[in-house]
Amino acid sequence: MLGLEDFMTIQALVKRGVYLCDIAEQLGLHPRTIRRALQRGGAPPRRGGRRGSLLDPYRPQVDQLLGEGVWNTVVILRELQAKGYAGGVSILRDYVRPKRALRAGSRATVRFETEPGRQLQTDWAVQPTVIAGQPVAVHFAVSTLGYSRRFHFWGTDGEDAEHTYEALVRALEWFGGVPTEVLVDNQKAAVIAHRRGGDVQFHPRFVDLAGHYGFRPRACRPARAQTKGKDERNVGYVKHHFFVRYRAFESWAHLNQLAEQWLREEADPRVHGTVHEVVAERFAREAPTLQPLPPRRYDTAYWESRQVGWDAYVEIRGNRYSVPAPLAGRPVRVRITLDGSVAIYDGEQCVAQHRLQAPAQGWVTVPDHHAALWADTLAVERRPLAVYEEVATWN
Repeated sequence: MLGLEDFMTIQALVKRGVYLCDIAEQLGLHPRTIRRALQRGGAPPRRGGRRGSLLDPYRPQVDQLLGEGVWNTVVILRELQAKGYAGGVSILRDYVRPKRALRAGSRATVRFETEPGRQLQTDWAVQPTVIAGQPVAVHFAVSTLGYSRRFHFWGTDGEDAEHTYEALVRALEWFGGVPTEVLVDNQKAAVIAHRRGGDVQFHPRFVDLAGHYGFRPRACRPARAQTKGKDERNVGYVKHHFFVRYRAFESWAHLNQLAEQWLREEADPRVHGTVHEVVAERFAREAPTLQPLPPRRYDTAYWESRQVGWDAYVEIRGNRYSVPAPLAGRPVRVRITLDGSVAIYDGEQCVAQHRLQAPAQGWVTVPDHHAALWADTLAVERRPLAVYEEVATWN
């Protein structure tokens, strides 16, 4: 039931310009309850006397802990139990929940709605899980269309530039089109410099990616990632739904296969809590406004320059890979895809292909690369028999 403290919190948030649906989400109430309270001008009158709570004697201590920045209710529960509290965590959470909206350091964010096809928001998060029986930190990128709230996410093992670009490309392919602009956080893969009140200097390769797909890059204001609220909410949705339902995976490919299945079967058909529409139906209106994908996919692979050793091997990520013997001592370019394929180029010509292999597994060799080299090394000089007969006479 809505209490006086709840109503005071509602009034404070309304003065900040926060939408009613956001207030309801923060307080765990229905938007209609918020609206009625504002129309009434206060909390509904209580019927009969108020029942005492086991938490009542400890409320001042809870408030003191909140004031000290302790908001974890499990931690607070342990503190109270040490002082004799015999209640449970539920009434403690009910007491703390409405206060979270006024947590020190939090800033209200006024929601802005985007027209169909205008904006995509993208961000990274990390979630511990198990892959192939081993504990792993999954880095997953969430990309959300601002109008329909349809989103895509992709899990991998890192957040560098190449993985960031791959995540965005996969999202655009998932949506089947390109929005007018892409809003990113100030991660180094996309933004080199962004001073408050100043211009944004985007990463040259991110600008190249934007030009390839035809979207305008945008960056959040520094220290103001809340402007990507739609994306932040979907990060939590993935963590608390997908990674709770699926807690172990056979491989990275298995994780992402389940992710796309889950997106189709659960995320797309859901009724979104803010717009109160089925996400897939809202996307059906947004899809025609997206720009078409280019005919050629953007290359998100790593490109590196290397010098071939005199033994016709190239060092790549701690291991050595063979190239044709005539390239010994010459410079080459190496292309490494995110799935571990290695291609070595002499100019525009691909001269060798390998799979990345751990150094402990040994050097990677294609026998044909060094066949001529070994033939020259092992060649035996042929001499006339008379030469050996003459040598025999020396004794």
